[in-house]
Amino acid sequence: MTAATKLLDEMCHLTAQSLTALDTSEHFKLLKLLGEGSYGKVMLAVHRKRGTPMALKFFPRESTSLFSFLREYNLSLSFCTHPSLTRALGIAYCTPSHYIFAQQASLFGDLYDIIIPEVGMEEDRCQRVVSQLCGALSHLHTLGFVHRDVKPENVFLCDSDCRWVKLGDFGMVKASGTRVPEVWYSSPYCTPEAEIARGNEDSWSSINDQQDGSEDEEKKKKRVLVSVEPTTDSWALGILTYAMLTGSHPWAETASDCGSYLKYQEWFDQVNILGDELDVWTEPQSENQQKTRDLNKTGQKDQTPAAPQFSCFTPLACSFFQSLLNPRPQNRGRPEDALSFLGGDWVLEKERMRLEKERKRSSGKGAIKCMKEMEGRGER
Repeated sequence: MTAATKLLDEMCHLTAQSLTALDTSEHFKLLKLLGEGSYGKVMLAVHRKRGTPMALKFFPRESTSLFSFLREYNLSLSFCTHPSLTRALGIAYCTPSHYIFAQQASLFGDLYDIIIPEVGMEEDRCQRVVSQLCGALSHLHTLGFVHRDVKPENVFLCDSDCRWVKLGDFGMVKASGTRVPEVWYSSPYCTPEAEIARGNEDSWSSINDQQDGSEDEEKKKKRVLVSVEPTTDSWALGILTYAMLTGSHPWAETASDCGSYLKYQEWFDQVNILGDELDVWTEPQSENQQKTRDLNKTGQKDQTPAAPQFSCFTPLACSFFQSLLNPRPQNRGRPEDALSFLGGDWVLEKERMRLEKERKRSSGKGAIKCMKEMEGRGER
């Protein structure tokens, strides 16, 4: 446990003794909903006396422990000092139904809002986002924390061109090295090493199966405890970057029975000499994988083209993805290492031209839709 994690626990115990009860409407004017999820909701608000805009994050008391609320608040207040991390504003209180704290408001939405499906966003904006997220994640990792929930919805925009973005939502943050139950879920953001927990009582798929009444209690796996590691954030950063550049994901889920991921894994094995056997989640090995290992043992290595999902990227970008999307977590690159891949072209010229045409087409459709809506309002 680092000094920062020890200090965070101490701060939580101290602030638990001084948390006050306030009437939200008496001190704040609520303007609009900024977001909501399983944690609760975030509202844009203005302080009635000072006129300061801020975001109020509401946590239902019936589903939120006081300690988890105070942990997220104190982490954001005292340790998120990097400019690309969302910071709390020193206001925390409770009502009969909620725990609430105030944080910096990002008025331009989140990254999810500007990624055009199947098209993505401009490469220069993408690289700006990656650069800032590398710094933010490196800051957290240096303090001994792992974010564990890097995704477009948690990257907030301070301007429309992504010159200033902030990583937020620290509800999943854990201290590096902490032992926690592994949770597998069907998503490209879920790391491949998490598949050891697939079907256990904590996995999202198991929860859904139980709701459907199709879960066999006898076959349910027990919890698998794993160590929280920064490589989880590295993997998510790689997937997020792919989503920003293409508007899609390289595979539906990181699983041993997902065809698109298996193709990537086989390609990765072909271009990387593997001295040790892969983690348990890769078993059973395919015939092609075994042939690749036999070739590697003799010191031979074929020149292979880029994986099908990455054929639209330059060698520089492919190296970036190879670093962050390494199937073996112990060999996965760190966010700060990814900075060395910035500055050059990531998307091939032919693909860039195609995407630009698609963006213009998408923006044109948006303009037509807007005009129709305005005409409709005029008719009324």
